[in-house]
Amino acid sequence: MRFSVSEYVRWEDIDAAGIINYQAYLRFFGLAEVELFRSCGLSYRTMFDDLGVWLPRVHVECDFFHPVRLDELLVVDAFFGHIGTSSIHLNFEVRPREHPEMIVATGKYILVTVNRELQPIPIPPAMRDHVERYVDTSRASPKAAL
Repeated sequence: MRFSVSEYVRWEDIDAAGIINYQAYLRFFGLAEVELFRSCGLSYRTMFDDLGVWLPRVHVECDFFHPVRLDELLVVDAFFGHIGTSSIHLNFEVRPREHPEMIVATGKYILVTVNRELQPIPIPPAMRDHVERYVDTSRASPKAAL
């Protein structure tokens, strides 16, 4: 299952050429990540305070396919691609609201569950139960041509 958020490209997201700066995609991914976990019933407060789990990123990637400009409304799909023993693969697809067939960027985070001492731990069963419902392995994010 996928979760989507919509967000406009803002002034701080563009570069001198007037297109979205690659770093801005991390902001978009962050918004989608938080809301995906929240939709699973796992706010970060719940994970930190109740489960004692933190989720540092150990791998981040992003591929860009089409330029995006100021004030374009983007839809970011977030979904879990793989749940390991202590890692979670979180995938993203970004599309313009006006052209939902066009993927402008894709991304991936690999998150690792750690305790408060930052030592890797297995994903707690209560967390795994919530997250597994949002795993989408139906298709990998396509690599679009420029």
